[in-house]
Amino acid sequence: MDGQQAETKTDDRVRRARERMVADQLRRRGIHDERVLRVMGEVPRESFVDVDDPRRAYDDEALPIQLGQTISQPFMVARMTELLATRPGDRVLEVGTGSGYQAAILAALDCRVTTIERHPDLAATARARLTALGYGDDVEVVAADGSLGRPEGAPWDGILVAAAAPDIPDPLREQLGDGRRLVIPVGSRHEQQLLVVERHGTEWREWSDGPCVFVPLIGKAGWEA
Repeated sequence: MDGQQAETKTDDRVRRARERMVADQLRRRGIHDERVLRVMGEVPRESFVDVDDPRRAYDDEALPIQLGQTISQPFMVARMTELLATRPGDRVLEVGTGSGYQAAILAALDCRVTTIERHPDLAATARARLTALGYGDDVEVVAADGSLGRPEGAPWDGILVAAAAPDIPDPLREQLGDGRRLVIPVGSRHEQQLLVVERHGTEWREWSDGPCVFVPLIGKAGWEA
């Protein structure tokens, strides 16, 4: 088998792994939004993790990335995206860029994404990766304290937080647009509830979508380092 044939065979295996992920981990477990299912089947998750076998990127688990951070399991990425209920053209704030995978999913849904990462090295790597994959025009990567949000861009059409806070940070609540949603894990450092916060004027409707476990949100409105 020559190099081109081997590469084609590897690509086919990765494509099948991605298709199985969408069918078995997402659709079968209750992800119903066809737009979310489509982009989860298109964005190359293997480009956002460092694994020996690219098919491992589609395993049903969170995977480690640099600096002790993680990329959430595919189901959690899809579920948080579905709960956010974005529309094409929405301006979305993401807190916790990590490798950039969640930002790519939101960009693939035709959102304009500003994503905040507290580690400058991770932010730089994610920015370069997103640009190389063609998402650079739709995603702005900022190195900052994400727990404080991004007031200069508010109000946001949606806010997604990929790290766990002890409480819902007031800055994020205040930066949410009217009628829009904030999706955030809240609880202890070791166990949280995935909360959905929907703003209606000066009132907020909140509910839990169930238990989850995320790395802590470090910052002035989150956990201390």
